[in-house]
Amino acid sequence: MKRLISPLIFILLIAAVIWLFQHEQASRNYDQAIKELRAVVTDVDNSSILEMGTARIGTQHVDVLLMEGEVKGQNVRATNQLTGQPEMDEIYYPGDTALMAVKIEDGKAVNARAVNHYRQGWELALFGIFVVILLIYARSIGLKALFSFVTSFYIIWKFFIPGLLSGSSPIMLTVITLSLLTVVIITSVAGFSRVTVIATLGTLCGLFLALTLTLFFGEKLKLAGMTAPFATMLVFSGHYTLDLLDIFYASVILGASGAAMDIAMDVAASMNEVMSKKPDITRNELIRSGFNVGRMVTGTMTTTLLLAYSGGYLTMLMLFVTKGTTFTRMLNFKLVAAEIFRTLVGSVGLVLVAPITAVLAGVILCGFKQYRKKEGSV
Repeated sequence: MKRLISPLIFILLIAAVIWLFQHEQASRNYDQAIKELRAVVTDVDNSSILEMGTARIGTQHVDVLLMEGEVKGQNVRATNQLTGQPEMDEIYYPGDTALMAVKIEDGKAVNARAVNHYRQGWELALFGIFVVILLIYARSIGLKALFSFVTSFYIIWKFFIPGLLSGSSPIMLTVITLSLLTVVIITSVAGFSRVTVIATLGTLCGLFLALTLTLFFGEKLKLAGMTAPFATMLVFSGHYTLDLLDIFYASVILGASGAAMDIAMDVAASMNEVMSKKPDITRNELIRSGFNVGRMVTGTMTTTLLLAYSGGYLTMLMLFVTKGTTFTRMLNFKLVAAEIFRTLVGSVGLVLVAPITAVLAGVILCGFKQYRKKEGSV
């Protein structure tokens, strides 16, 4: 039976990837007359572009050769609208592979618009390297991790985000999503065991306490959901009734959840291993061991969060240094305050997860052990 588990998980993983890809293609091409197709740029016309420093405004005309679909092999002229936003705009050159929104009439491409450079192939190659390395090192555990990866993506993409867009309570939706993700991820990796129960309970308890801190200090710091990337664009795309502040709170907790699961699993698995090697260990000794492991893990994990969040706003920090901004002014800047809030709330959640998991493990593991002893002595 155990030999069938890994192939079954692998089949389910592949089926999930195929289903997600086909479903995404179907939803993306909801207008059957307009399809997104891969094409190679053969020529460009930049005469209508106005350059102002690093920004470009105007229209780039692009001649492309379509590489897929019913119009494969056809040539069409496409437009590439530039808005003066370097972080969003793309410039094409002959030989580039691009994704085109193509209007098709009677089997002929009649119009096209450049969407983005086609990056999917290299993204899949990088993902393939990740999968190979993970499977070589972790083997069956790596296969389970891939299954949880795909499942987590599906839950976020098809349940969490649509729920937010529909106007559901972001806080309640976050609680449901995190509970579901925690159970799926930890169970996929550790299976149905005491370690799974301990790590799941420790993660959820720590995250719920972090959520309480999020709601309290978020109000005190007078933050706004508009500090999140693309928040303004989302509102002006028609979603005027969204509670962006609560959505920002949801993103804070969701961002810290992965590290919280990691710490809970480290502590739970370590304590289970200690008990298996020393069955006569007392509950207090086991909990102290868990605390020691937790201290070591949280000592590096909190710094990991700081580095991860700082890396995302590196150019902003560089700008502050260039302008000679005072440290006090920088700390009170809205974007900086939001990132400090995100980092510290996530760090508090991580620190709370470790001792909570250690206490739960001591109670559950030693309680189970003592029950077995009593049962054997009857």
